[in-house]
Amino acid sequence: MTTYAFPDDLLQAQRDWYTAYQQLAETENPSQTTVLRRTLQRLSVQITTHPYWASIPGRAPAARMALKQAVWEPDPEGARP
Repeated sequence: MTTYAFPDDLLQAQRDWYTAYQQLAETENPSQTTVLRRTLQRLSVQITTHPYWASIPGRAPAARMALKQAVWEPDPEGARP
């Protein structure tokens, strides 16, 4: 299993993406839906265009999945992002 050293800003962007996605799933306010969709779009661009991906050519798909898993894993107190 390969271990990746993700930059903190990339990890935070992925955490923020999951948070916005969860909020979108739970909201019933149409104006909030628009804001959250724009937030998800902005974060998706930030994540996919991050310079980190250029540092691991050929391994980016596996690293992207590892990023998602690293952020999705529960913290020591059992909470997810």
